[in-house]
Amino acid sequence: MRHGRRLELRYDGFTRVVEVHAVGETTAGHLAMSAWQVRGGSSSHEDRGWKTFLLDEVSSAVEIDERSQAPRPDYVHGSRQFRRIICQL
Repeated sequence: MRHGRRLELRYDGFTRVVEVHAVGETTAGHLAMSAWQVRGGSSSHEDRGWKTFLLDEVSSAVEIDERSQAPRPDYVHGSRQFRRIICQL
C-alpha cells in the first residue's frame, strides 16, 4: 500500500494480483486484508472484485512492478468487516 504497487500472492491454491486497501482484525478475530483482485484464480470463479484474504492463509506475497489504482471508487473507508484496522488507504 505504501509504495502504490500491486501484490501477487498465493491464496487458496491460486495466484492472484491484488490492490490492498486495508489490513486489520476481522470481527471474527482473524488478521486479514481487504483488496481488489485485479486478476487471477478464485474458488468462487470470480477473477476480479473485492476479496477478503486471511493473512495466515496467504502462502506467499510479493510486490510487483505494476502501479496500483487504489483506492477503487467503491472503497469504503473504515469498513465494518474489521473490528480493528491496522492500516488503510
